[in-house]
Amino acid sequence: MASAFSQRDNATLMANVSHSVTNHIGTVVFDQQPKFNAMTLAMWQGLASSMAALAANAAVRVIVLEGAGDKAFISGADISQFDTLRQGDAQALYDEAVEAGYASVVNSPKPTIAKIQGICFGGGLGLALYCDIRIGADDSRIRMPAARLGVGYRFDGIQRFVEIVGRANAADLFFSARIVQAEEAHRMGFFKEIVAKATLGAVVQAYASQIAENAPLPIAAAKRALIEMRKADHTADRATVQTMVDACFASADYHEGRSAFMAKRTPNFQGN
Repeated sequence: MASAFSQRDNATLMANVSHSVTNHIGTVVFDQQPKFNAMTLAMWQGLASSMAALAANAAVRVIVLEGAGDKAFISGADISQFDTLRQGDAQALYDEAVEAGYASVVNSPKPTIAKIQGICFGGGLGLALYCDIRIGADDSRIRMPAARLGVGYRFDGIQRFVEIVGRANAADLFFSARIVQAEEAHRMGFFKEIVAKATLGAVVQAYASQIAENAPLPIAAAKRALIEMRKADHTADRATVQTMVDACFASADYHEGRSAFMAKRTPNFQGN
């Protein structure tokens, strides 16, 4: 499927996935509202493109991922494409796009926040788990329906579930395929916090702004360490992490942070 590209309201749109930047905060929006933002092949491709653009933008310090409308984050894969894109030779193309989309999030050099309301099922649940932080509205509900669809789930995906919610909860989600309400998902460790739906936008904006005000270099070093920790111990690039840590202490931002602390003023970090 070909991807569409156009300009709209200073945001980049690709096959129902748009991204924009405001005050150091990048935002990725999934928009297929008639299907509760179900992901098509083109949307997975658009996700990877949007994340790459935001990662390359020096002005971006944190990335928020959200679903359009107020009904869903992402309801999963668009099952109308299963017969054509998840069969035979087309399956490899689809899998490649999904894996590239997931990788663009979990390997993003910038912190990522999933802003979740309403439905967060299937591939949307998996994508939210690949974000660093998840903040949810009190109407959020999660589900992994793979066992109801006859769909197998890859090792890396299940491993990520175990990393975030633990082995027993991951087993429950995959074996039962049940719908889990927001408070229970919070107790599982899926959400950082649950807030009233009416306040979700303001809470996520405030939290993202708090991250964006901090020094970018230490955040980048911490994020790289988190990425390396997901690798087998003998392949983790500890040297690069240490180099990034050393760069923090040699930066102008380090001096700015100390000066601001002594003067009891808000620091003005430049990322260098």
